[in-house]
Amino acid sequence: MNKLEVFFDYTCPYCLRGHNYLCALLPQHPGIEVVWRPCEAHPRPEGGKHSDLCIQGMLFAQEQGADLWKYQELMYAAAQKRRIDYEDPDALAESVKTLLESDAFRRAIVSGRYAKAQLDLNDYAYDQNGVWALPAFRLNGHKLDSVEGVGVSQEQLAAFLSVAAGA
Repeated sequence: MNKLEVFFDYTCPYCLRGHNYLCALLPQHPGIEVVWRPCEAHPRPEGGKHSDLCIQGMLFAQEQGADLWKYQELMYAAAQKRRIDYEDPDALAESVKTLLESDAFRRAIVSGRYAKAQLDLNDYAYDQNGVWALPAFRLNGHKLDSVEGVGVSQEQLAAFLSVAAGA
């Protein structure tokens, strides 16, 4: 099984578009397993709103054995379609109540239990993998990085998956 690392931020419109492309393309590549690598598009301390609680929530969802594809859909919808305050633990918990027990989710993200792991994901993306714009994809030593402010096209992602997976 080929493991595709997907670096993304729930608040990034280019990441949402890349996610939709990935959903459309993956059925053509049954030998690819997705490994989610959430990271902040603009890590602190630069100011502005941050998706750190969304990311920490994904770590909780993963630990709980939840469907991470569904979690991605719920977080993208919450942050970009419904435009909730994604820095509000109560709003986030409400957004995932169809997938996870909302009180346990809220407790987990306010506890700080996943804060270091979330910062480690930023480090893994930017310092260890040379990601410079999101979304970014890594597979079998190949990489596809976005153009800042543009993202990736469906054609670029399709070509990357075909070459990197050896199809």
